[in-house]
Amino acid sequence: MTANEALLVLHGALALAAWVAGLFFLRFWRLSHDRLFVYFCAAFWLLAVNWLSLAAIPWVPETRHQAFIARLLAFTLIIIGIVDKNRRSRTGSAPER
Repeated sequence: MTANEALLVLHGALALAAWVAGLFFLRFWRLSHDRLFVYFCAAFWLLAVNWLSLAAIPWVPETRHQAFIARLLAFTLIIIGIVDKNRRSRTGSAPER
């Protein structure tokens, strides 16, 4: 197995792991109906798309940067989900005495 073939297998395994993590977050959302899990599910599925696109795009330095846009969107979704969760928990809680 050459290094290029091993890299393709690794990208596929990472995409599968990210997809499965998204499925777990989808299951947690169905149990709790918390929006944070939807954000994490979408983020991990975008990470899976990122790994698949890195495997599909041939390595040319001028074209691979476009594949990382999915990673940027995924991390942005995670940040938005965390901020949304903190904002909801602060406004929805009972006042302290």
